[in-house]
Amino acid sequence: MKRALLNRFAHGVLLAACALTLAACGREESSTSGAAFTSTPEQVARGRYLTRAADCAACHTSKDGAPFAGGAPLASPYGTFYGSNITPDKEHGIGKWSADDFYAALHDGNARGKRLYPSMPYTSYRQLSRADSDAIYAYLMTVKPVAVDAPANDLKFPYSMRFGMALWDVLFLTDALPDASAGQSADWQRGRYLANALGHCAECHTPRDVFGRLVDAKPLSGAALGRVVAPDITPAGLAGRGWNGADLQTFFSVGIAPQGSAFGEMYPVVHLSTQYLDKDDVRALSVYLLGDTPPAPQPVKAVDADAAQLAAGRSVYLAVCAGCHGLAGEGKPHVAVPMNGNSTVRQADPHNLLVAMLDGIDTQHFAGLESMQAMPAFASTLNDDELSQLANYLRATWGGQSANVSAADVKALRQASH
Repeated sequence: MKRALLNRFAHGVLLAACALTLAACGREESSTSGAAFTSTPEQVARGRYLTRAADCAACHTSKDGAPFAGGAPLASPYGTFYGSNITPDKEHGIGKWSADDFYAALHDGNARGKRLYPSMPYTSYRQLSRADSDAIYAYLMTVKPVAVDAPANDLKFPYSMRFGMALWDVLFLTDALPDASAGQSADWQRGRYLANALGHCAECHTPRDVFGRLVDAKPLSGAALGRVVAPDITPAGLAGRGWNGADLQTFFSVGIAPQGSAFGEMYPVVHLSTQYLDKDDVRALSVYLLGDTPPAPQPVKAVDADAAQLAAGRSVYLAVCAGCHGLAGEGKPHVAVPMNGNSTVRQADPHNLLVAMLDGIDTQHFAGLESMQAMPAFASTLNDDELSQLANYLRATWGGQSANVSAADVKALRQASH
């Protein structure tokens, strides 16, 4: 019971962190005025690129709001949090912040005297160079000021308490994160900075302990933070699902690769961030994730499964899936991704596959003219037995995974969505 409570607290801290961090913006006077900072056009242009690479818009821009004006909600069992306004408005944004203030928030988790929670990526941003921090600050100071305050956070007690974070930082904050791959090349070194610092991949893809600390022994090995689980993106994890360097580069640049499309929390990462990386950085990021000597992508393994069970799943597939995904799971360009060899189908944990079937996936617009049509949610049209049969058919036929999904597994995720 005690461990369960600690886990709930830790997850509450993780979910709350980003929005609570943003809420600290623009509330206190700084000893150094933001107006004293002098930037160059080159620095501002670099800052715009880095702001995209750091995926700042995901937390700081609401669905229908002005860029960086805040208001993006983050719902959790502990309340709802809202990203703050980080435009240079002096009353509602960060117009009174200095470059030193900005660096202190990114590097030390200190937002002008307010300690930040550990899931705000200062645990990753701590590795940012001062030059890059200043460039991001320079760019943000040029965006249009918006005189709108973000909604107040609606957070349950005691999860809004910040005082413990000073001790947390003393105990757990480190200057670098462990690597999941090995390398020494220039691309690997640049990719390390992109993944571990700017892109803060570990914040979602590395599991955490009950105190909210990233587990150093399992870097990028996957973590369950939301409805869609962040998968294992270690070299072995990626190769085990058929990924190679070329396909990773396509995925980061476009959002779609032979292994599937970005969905869930990864969709905004591609939509707002990685599609804007230049070719050299996309290559470097892919090199880092796989290492200088990448493992060979693994083919789909043959799986022994009950013939009657697979026949039942195939019947469901032909009735509701084959029209878009193809009789042989080949998919249709601009309509639906392939199921044959699909990275989500190949995950050992069926969680994300079941969530996609239950919840559906919205229409996805990717780089250029590429897009995928909306996938309908089957929660109201297929029962638990039918969905488990479908999942087992997909996993055993095209994923190389055991046909061991039960109706109880589906029911648990169905109930968790309410």
